[in-house]
Amino acid sequence: MLARNKKAFHDYEIIESFEAGISLLGGEVKSVRDGKISLKEGWVDMVKGEALLREVHISPYKGSRSEEYSQTRVRRLLLKKREIRRLHGKVSEKGFSVVPLKVYLKHGWIKCEIALGRGKKYYDKRAREKEKQDHRDIQRALKNKQQLK
Repeated sequence: MLARNKKAFHDYEIIESFEAGISLLGGEVKSVRDGKISLKEGWVDMVKGEALLREVHISPYKGSRSEEYSQTRVRRLLLKKREIRRLHGKVSEKGFSVVPLKVYLKHGWIKCEIALGRGKKYYDKRAREKEKQDHRDIQRALKNKQQLK
């Protein structure tokens, strides 16, 4: 795995995920392979039957010659038409978004896992954090009980 978007799991309830290729330039490919990519602020936009990856930051490759590119330029995602139509239909409904989850290598190709998600409310996030903390406390208590025996 080259990059992961932890913020997406915190801010969205993930409903369905898709695997997509990314259309990159030469220097961008080398930079992504070095792990110099950030998905934190990224999102996917559906325009004219295409899926576009926006606000994903890819740092310039050090050994690149004259190929200058914008670090947050719009990049095309390679999906099947059926998947694009499905995502477009869902995004047009209120509350749904498409966000990038992770970027990884698969058989030498750079792939991006994107997901259809519904934004979480503030109280949902707080409830999830409380649930996780309660689970940690229980595990800690069980571990201490085991050590006392």
